[in-house]
Parts: sequence; C-alpha cells; structure tokens
Amino acid sequence: MAYRNKTYVCFDADGDIEYYKAMKSWKASDNIDFNFHDAHDLNNIRETSNEETIKRRLRERFSDTKLLIVLVGSQTRYHYKYVRWEIEVALRLEIPIIAVNIIDSNTRVYEKYPPILRDELVLNIQFNRHLIKYSIDNWIAEHNRLKSKEEINNRVWKDHIYQNLGLKQTTHNNGYK
Repeated sequence: MAYRNKTYVCFDADGDIEYYKAMKSWKASDNIDFNFHDAHDLNNIRETSNEETIKRRLRERFSDTKLLIVLVGSQTRYHYKYVRWEIEVALRLEIPIIAVNIIDSNTRVYEKYPPILRDELVLNIQFNRHLIKYSIDNWIAEHNRLKSKEEINNRVWKDHIYQNLGLKQTTHNNGYK
C-alpha cells in the first residue's frame, strides 16, 4: 500500500475551479503559510479522456490520499457526476472529508451539499486559507477520534478554534442534528 500523504480536492469543474486555483496559488506563494501535498499533481487527465480512463486515473490519485476536500458551490449537489463518484470512493476507503463552503460565509450549507454527505462524519468549514490549513493539519486526528466513538454526523470546529485563527464562525443550521 502506498504512503498516504496527499490531499485530494474535488469540485464542480464547470463552476468552482477558481477556488481550487486559489488554493494552488496560496500553496505556490512564498509569502503565504499554506501547503498541502496535492493529489491532482499526480497523473494528469485530459478533457478528451473517456469516463473509464478518468475514473482509473482518479483511483490512482486516491491510492496516495489521506484527506478529501469537497468544494461545495451553488451547483455542486446538481452537477456532480465525478464529485459524487469521488465522494463514494473516499467513503469506501474511509478517507476523512472536509466540506468547504464556497457559496457564502456560512459554515454549514446543508441544503447545497451533495446528498451523499449529509449523514456522514464530515467537517464543515468556510472557504478561508487559515481555516483550510488548520483543518488539513487537524481534521484527520479529530475524525479518527470521533469515528472511534461512533459520533457520525456533520461537524464544525468549536468557537475557540475560530477565535484562535482570528475568524468569526457563522453557522446556518438548516437540517443539522
């Protein structure tokens, strides 16, 4: 089995790629403290590839993946052929998942989630460089701790985490337990 040290970012390629590009630019900047081992840097996929070729390449990316970030945009729950498949693979492989709201400043946007995420142990955060970095660094351990206690439902960081990062948490609670 390969050493899993990569962060896999999935998103609606038709509408949300600019947020992924922003994450890559943070990573590339010498002046910004943000780094992750990007699974997308592995085996490039061409737009002209057929579905089976694309899925084979994506499976190869998952072999090195320790964490999945799902960028949740306004159309993600409707236009997510590969996003749904990527989430299914991550769930099957028990890879921790972070759902990042790119719609607005709310922490949770339950009604915009792909339905497959709604009853899973997923961390919900806003699109913020400091919060994403903190989550990449800390969610895996927290996920494993919660999973061992069978506390399977959507989560947010506690208020003190936001305060320590100099951020304000704005939570939209529709549909949450």
